[in-house]
Amino acid sequence: MKARIAFLIIATILIGNSAKAQLNEKLDRGVVALSVKENTIYVGWRLLKSDPENIAFNVYRKDFIINNLEKVNTKPITGSTNYVDSTCHSGRAYLYSIKKIINRKEEDTQGEAYVFLRSGNQPWYSIKLDDNVTLKRIGIGDLDGDGAYDFVLQHPDFNVDPYHRPGYWKTSPEPYKLDAYSSKGKFMWRYNMGWAIETGTWYAPYMVYDIDGDGQAEVYTKGGESDPRQIDGHVIDGPEYLIKINGLTGDIERKTDWISKEGFESYNYWSRNFLTVAYLDGKNASLIQQRGTYTIIKTLALDKDLNKIWYWESSGKYTKYRGQGQHGIMCADIDADGKDEIVFGTAALDDNGIPLWHTGLGHNDVGYVADIDPERPGMEIFYGIESRSAKNGACLVDAKTGEIIWGYGEKTFHVHSQGMIGDIDPDHEGIECYAGEAKGGDKFFLYAANGERLSDKNLWGLAPRAVWWDADELKEINFKNQLFKYKGDTLLQIEGKVLMVADIIGDWREELITTIPGELRIYSTNIPTPAKKVCLMQNRQYRLGAADASMGYLYPPQLGIEK
Repeated sequence: MKARIAFLIIATILIGNSAKAQLNEKLDRGVVALSVKENTIYVGWRLLKSDPENIAFNVYRKDFIINNLEKVNTKPITGSTNYVDSTCHSGRAYLYSIKKIINRKEEDTQGEAYVFLRSGNQPWYSIKLDDNVTLKRIGIGDLDGDGAYDFVLQHPDFNVDPYHRPGYWKTSPEPYKLDAYSSKGKFMWRYNMGWAIETGTWYAPYMVYDIDGDGQAEVYTKGGESDPRQIDGHVIDGPEYLIKINGLTGDIERKTDWISKEGFESYNYWSRNFLTVAYLDGKNASLIQQRGTYTIIKTLALDKDLNKIWYWESSGKYTKYRGQGQHGIMCADIDADGKDEIVFGTAALDDNGIPLWHTGLGHNDVGYVADIDPERPGMEIFYGIESRSAKNGACLVDAKTGEIIWGYGEKTFHVHSQGMIGDIDPDHEGIECYAGEAKGGDKFFLYAANGERLSDKNLWGLAPRAVWWDADELKEINFKNQLFKYKGDTLLQIEGKVLMVADIIGDWREELITTIPGELRIYSTNIPTPAKKVCLMQNRQYRLGAADASMGYLYPPQLGIEK
């Protein structure tokens, strides 16, 4: 009960109407329809920030056999954004749509969902790909301006790491391709990244987002020219570009220079590249480009025309910031001024590119910004430090100041991979934090928000994921191919490698998007809930975290505090 009350209070703060947080996206209702059992279909849809408090909904169903359209609910739906239709027939195809009711007036809304009713439970739908490929990464954005999220898919599922230790770097077998598919599964275009980009996470970041503000997302990626490979397959020389691609057509619209390799000690260090998005002025999206993780770090902020806003690097008077990078970038309003800051690891840049703080902890693998401890003002960051640490290898830091709040007091060897945060335990307030050491170490950590260590066991490996899935306000845990409750039942068996965790469709709960050869599969809950909440993608920090699934490590998005 305490966790439920805490969630409701936090949710009101986090995803309520916001005067400052500006997002370019205009979303449709995100209707999803999924089989539950024979004769029964679950229907879910979005609540939007622009909806008034007294909004209600009707659910309409078109039967393709008798070709009629009928309302399936008897009373307007006021307490949730989902409905269970138990008047269907197995083996039939249906099309669901939603109408909103405001002040007793019914109006059409954008978005619909097709479903073929099966006799069993199927909490997923899929997009069939034109080729029998397994995907490496996924980016989402509204490419065609219809209010639904489309997909930009990177393949093949092959990874080269720049590190020269045996078993890491290897020759790329073929170039990466980016394939765009509409929300309804229609193939739109393909962009070949070419031999100038080796097939690895750190060579090939891309970002799908509407930065220029025209209502349709663009695609930004790193690019080069022709085939500059050495005889062994390394790409050492040649021009490097930031490329802007038209999201609707796949055409290259613009090229500009990528951040220079100058000053980097070696191939391994200059090959670490990132892209992300931030609202540096609180209103307009900016593209953030970064190079470097382990030594020098260079960061460049660009406006919608790809003109420089500011540039920063960890040299000169900022040399102490060297080696403080993460395998991703966290963009969040950590000082509560309505503008996003750049947390690039165990250090942070203000919205103007001037450093705010650094912890001196070194390179971290695990890093999440959220309101982890609701008893403290503002947000916190949970870190897991890869660098060997005398103490605080797993710790919680004040997001505004970088001050360490609590941490593990003994030595750690190499806290590795993504770790996890999520409110999974009803007996402790706030968000739980989990991390573990790589091979060679034996320490694992599960902490309550207040620093109480709940477990020292290897519970779920190094990179489980917390997911809002069932009817309550606690998150479930995805580990390997299962989704289960903390100390509880298994709810779902999952097929394929998880590419993204995010609320991309339906109500406020999250989807698990996986890759299967020739198929993109979207797991979405078909469990009804009485909770009525604004869709998470209209929280700015969460939306930017979801965009980051196409680059770096997969760090599931976290809600930010919005006023």
